Amino acid sequence: MRQDAGDTVGSLIGRLGSGDSTAAGRLVERLYPELKRLAVARMSRERPEHTWQPSALVNELYMELVKSRQLRVTGNGARDDKAAFFGLASHIMSRLLIRHAKRLYFRVTKSSIDDDEKTLPAVLQASPDKLYAIDSVLAKLEAINPRLRTVVELRAFEGLSGDEIAERLGCSRRTVIRDWNFAKNLISSEISAQ
Repeated sequence: MRQDAGDTVGSLIGRLGSGDSTAAGRLVERLYPELKRLAVARMSRERPEHTWQPSALVNELYMELVKSRQLRVTGNGARDDKAAFFGLASHIMSRLLIRHAKRLYFRVTKSSIDDDEKTLPAVLQASPDKLYAIDSVLAKLEAINPRLRTVVELRAFEGLSGDEIAERLGCSRRTVIRDWNFAKNLISSEISAQ
């Protein structure tokens, strides 16, 4: 795309907010190096085996911008318009990464708590040297939600069924199954990464 002399960040934001979807392409093209650096910074906080690359995140940002009608020019000058745009871009990138992670979470194989063995995933049974790793993962689960650690302990160490855990914790069986699946997948990924 060729850039017109009148294609300032503020004018492009104004056009995009008015429904001109071509302005999104020009805005991303004009600011691509800076958007890519922002995406690299955002991706550096993600897990190493993330399925997206920074350029894919910028592409997803572009798709969100095309759909957006909430962009407005600040009216305080080009520097403020650019800063406001990068604040919005950073926020959208965070939302995109969260949405992507949620979709991956729902792709994880789920099973009923009563279909599993009454122990932690097999990877934890491998050797005594994994005890430190187990404690570390249990602490991580507790930091996320103390109930996650409790569900694992009641299931793996006390051998309680899903119904028994639900009764003891005063929650639904479905909640226990959801917590168990989440915890089991986190435990497996953490231990196998070591």
